[in-house]
Amino acid sequence: MFDTVRKHQKLLQLVLMLFIVPSFVMFGISSYSGFMDKETDLVKVNGKPITAQEVDNAAKRQAERVGGNLQIAQNLQFRQAILDDLLQQRILGFAVASLRLQVSKEALVKNLQSIPQIRALYRQDGSFDDARFKQLLVSNGLNEEQFYASQAFDLKIGQLVNSVARTEIGTPKLSDIVSTLYARERQIQALNFNAKDYLTKVNPSSEELQTFYNANSKLFESPEYVDVEYIVLKADPKEDAKIFSEKADQFANMTYDQSDSLKPAADKLKLSVQSQKGLTRSGPSGVSRDHPLANPKVVQSLFSDEALKNKRNIEAVQTAPGVFVSARVLTFHPAEIMPFKDVVTEVKRQVSQRAAEKLAVAAAAERFAALEKDPKNAAGFDSPIWVSRNKPANLLGPAIDDVMSIDPDKFPVVVSVRNPGVGTTLYRVDQVRQPTDVDAKVHKAQAQQIQALAAQSEFASFMSYWRDSASVKVINPLKPPSNNSGS
Repeated sequence: MFDTVRKHQKLLQLVLMLFIVPSFVMFGISSYSGFMDKETDLVKVNGKPITAQEVDNAAKRQAERVGGNLQIAQNLQFRQAILDDLLQQRILGFAVASLRLQVSKEALVKNLQSIPQIRALYRQDGSFDDARFKQLLVSNGLNEEQFYASQAFDLKIGQLVNSVARTEIGTPKLSDIVSTLYARERQIQALNFNAKDYLTKVNPSSEELQTFYNANSKLFESPEYVDVEYIVLKADPKEDAKIFSEKADQFANMTYDQSDSLKPAADKLKLSVQSQKGLTRSGPSGVSRDHPLANPKVVQSLFSDEALKNKRNIEAVQTAPGVFVSARVLTFHPAEIMPFKDVVTEVKRQVSQRAAEKLAVAAAAERFAALEKDPKNAAGFDSPIWVSRNKPANLLGPAIDDVMSIDPDKFPVVVSVRNPGVGTTLYRVDQVRQPTDVDAKVHKAQAQQIQALAAQSEFASFMSYWRDSASVKVINPLKPPSNNSGS
């Protein structure tokens, strides 16, 4: 595939990966000139629709590009991401046309010569292999006119995006302020009230256990799982690459065309049909990472409706270089609530943990109330340590926010932070200081993050303006594809 946006990689990361794939390969030149399909319109940009069929086709092409598993193209979230990208392309196309941006012949030639696939077409004597070039275009479903138009269009998009990126907000002073705040340290002492320390004080009755089980039976549900059989095709290092490629094609075609059994492909290619029981959506347990069924694509395919309901072979998946796998579900075991007698130990553990946590939280609240009246009392607290947002030690989330937001003029101050499932921790904060040594790498990274946020904000405003200018109108919500839309 041609990589038409390689020079803008960092920029595109800053604007939330504007171009996921080369636009002319992913969407075709029709994305720029309008799509004349008769399917239901989803969104209109400047009066021109993006259709459900267009999204379906683009989703299939992208699914093939990222691994060949077309089942992902049926995923609603995946198709929504495709629609969002198509919409963004259309809005940018409208902006390019409205601004009448132009690309010089010299810029286009320079861009083409920087594409690795194009450079590879030059012979040693410097001449260009025009026949191979045309063959490459045909393999991507393009003619020369479409190719040059799409390349020029992508360069115009690059021009536009670069112009937005160059309008960055001046942030050096802001970066210094943020870095200073993130480096500022506070001295704290911790006092933990953990549920585990109160477990000896709880002893739930049989009635309490049964009541909890009845009210929370979903907590004791065994996960759904499948028993499967599978075959694996592995390349022989001594085997000719062309021969293995032919075998791989046979493997893929036979497992797909004769989808009610793996045996024909196994017999033809002399492969053994293996089995695995108890495969959950998390994958098989007790196997190595390189196990054929440990591959996420294989697991996802085995739990698709087609595999579960119709017991058909999944499409061949390449799990590693020279390794292809196909599998089929033999038996599906749905999730079920486990009997009380089988999970009574776990029920008691959970009930006891909850009761102990309540005791810990109550004890912390009582101590906190006393410390609010006498915050100078440090009895029972751990030894003091210095923390900052750059070096938070073991403080996470609300803990670091609460500690760092205290007004130094009110020191010493005690704050209480709940740890769901664990208990409560009290933090006593009594000093603040600004370190004299500055970590240049950290400061630079923070400055880059602030600039990235500024660029994202600028780009968001830019897209909002052109979205309004293009009169974007949502016609119908995106729906799962119909059964006959898949392959």
